Amino acid sequence: MRSRGKFKMKTVIMAGGKGTRISSVASDIPKPMIKIEGKPVLEHELECLRDQGLTDIIMTVSHLGNIIMDYFGDGSGISPVTGKPFGVHIEYYFEKEPLGNAGALFKIRDKLDSDFLLLNADAVFDVDFNRFVAFHKEHGGLVTLFTHPNSHPYDSGLIIADKSGSVEKWLAKEDERPEYYRNRVNAGLHVINPTILDHSEIDADKVGTVGENGKPIKVDLDRQLLKPLAGTGEMFCYDSPEYVKDMGTPERYYSVCEDYRTGRVSGKNLKNKQKAVFLDRDGTINKYVGFLRNIDEFELRDGVADAIKKINASGYLAIVVTNQPVIARGEVSFEELEVIHNKMETLLGIEGAYLDAIYFCPHHPHKGYEGERPELKFDCDCRKPKPGMLLNAARDFNIDLSQSWMIGDGENDIKAGQNAGCQTALIGSESYGQTVTVSSLKDFVEQYLK
Repeated sequence: MRSRGKFKMKTVIMAGGKGTRISSVASDIPKPMIKIEGKPVLEHELECLRDQGLTDIIMTVSHLGNIIMDYFGDGSGISPVTGKPFGVHIEYYFEKEPLGNAGALFKIRDKLDSDFLLLNADAVFDVDFNRFVAFHKEHGGLVTLFTHPNSHPYDSGLIIADKSGSVEKWLAKEDERPEYYRNRVNAGLHVINPTILDHSEIDADKVGTVGENGKPIKVDLDRQLLKPLAGTGEMFCYDSPEYVKDMGTPERYYSVCEDYRTGRVSGKNLKNKQKAVFLDRDGTINKYVGFLRNIDEFELRDGVADAIKKINASGYLAIVVTNQPVIARGEVSFEELEVIHNKMETLLGIEGAYLDAIYFCPHHPHKGYEGERPELKFDCDCRKPKPGMLLNAARDFNIDLSQSWMIGDGENDIKAGQNAGCQTALIGSESYGQTVTVSSLKDFVEQYLK
């Protein structure tokens, strides 16, 4: 989806967390004020919002919140780091007692008259919010979640959605999950219609008051407000490979510092041209068994997870493009293929690797197979060697194909890459005019992916 102009809306930034897990980095300042590249994380966030015309900010603060308020003021002042205006307007809500990560929304309800962005102040991100909001407007739901793959889906909240992006299930960390699942994780960025506050089962007047347990009544955003919307058709997910990371632990903090240093954070914004490594599936990612029809036959090739992990770290997008004629032939259903691909993502995720997207062609022009699906038996534009899947990915993710690679183990892969204008790498020994020849995906990454 392309950006379609700027949208004006309020942004609520939740900046009240104590940052217990990252206290070893800085314990005397709020977590959002920890510096990266000499600037508080929160200042990086505000710059990203401001540069996209999102200047109307409400911050909810509590723990050491006076430090945040003294630094930014109402947003009309000058940054002590950059010497430039903050360029935003900020209002604050100070939580005298902890209200949970969503309790403050009920206290500022009168300030929320239309859709608003809801962000975490300790998230490190650089995303094209106009794309995000455009998706929300087009789908017409009450909530849109920003979702993405990450390197640790096994301990993250998973989002399961249908083909339109409508969220069917929200699996929190403590929920039982299927054996194999898509690596689609809630990134903590949201577009929300405030009417969800009015229609929730939460008594707004009681938020913050002392409950029967003698403690203030809190509200959990995910479990109490958003998760109940799963399966209603009112919540959608916006999948994007853009940079969003929680810096809540020392390890993750130092990781995002390095990503800022190398330019990876801003580079992943889809306003900028992206580079991709397009990956064939059978024989490239998994061991070749002919037409793969049975999920039990799916097995990663040696070294593949490590290679894709290095692609992830390089800043290139890792995108699968695979012909799947077994669907048109009636040998595998769409649902069965989805489970196979979920197994692929699960196995990669266990090893800390992820795919940014998967494109597949279900068509097959040749007829005469028992059980074939006539509606899929035609000469399409997406079946390799045609470049349709690569061109669709380039449109979806603003990819510069001339700076990208197509890697596979057959002539159709190489021709598809050439037809799309990519550099090409063949796993094998034959000659199809490829740019380079390698012995494996791992070999390609080590030799050519700089």
